[in-house]
Amino acid sequence: MTELDTDRTPSEARNGLGTAGFVLGLVGLVLSPIPFIGVIAWPLVVLGLVFSGVGLARVRSKKATNRGLAIAGLVLSVLGTVICVVMAVAFTTAVEEIDEEANRTVEITYRVTGDAPEATVSYTTYGDSVSMATEDVTELPWEQTAETSGLLKGGSLSVTLGADGGSVECVVLVDGEQQRTATAVGAFNTASCSDF
Repeated sequence: MTELDTDRTPSEARNGLGTAGFVLGLVGLVLSPIPFIGVIAWPLVVLGLVFSGVGLARVRSKKATNRGLAIAGLVLSVLGTVICVVMAVAFTTAVEEIDEEANRTVEITYRVTGDAPEATVSYTTYGDSVSMATEDVTELPWEQTAETSGLLKGGSLSVTLGADGGSVECVVLVDGEQQRTATAVGAFNTASCSDF
């Protein structure tokens, strides 16, 4: 053995980029479906793609030996990227739908029918603002219409019969479609149409 043979050291494999690509792809994939936190996954999966690709190129040029880890990093990064894109589209769609609903105006019709000689009608409309009213009614049918808008919009209607009893039915329509109905019979009973 010559002195030259003992001084020669085998070239070491440089597996750092492939391993880094795998780790970044894995962490990015885990974080990508989590709302709001998934934003952190974008740079991770992009870096995972780059590092895994470079790591795979190093394997092909015989400078690294971790081919499986680089391929796994590439696959995980691609999956993480797909999930990030799907989550971004879903989030954008949800924001647009919420904005559309918040700006939509609805017409609420409160209607009371029946044979009661007297009743107390209380109704509330809420949305961007809240309005409440109470009326003593001596003639049925009774009807009132209100418009409201906002993200959370709706109202309530309650009809309380007087001492002379009778029967009443309350009906609530939103944009012409019936949402709630209730009836009451007898003195001081209440029909309540709410939660719409």
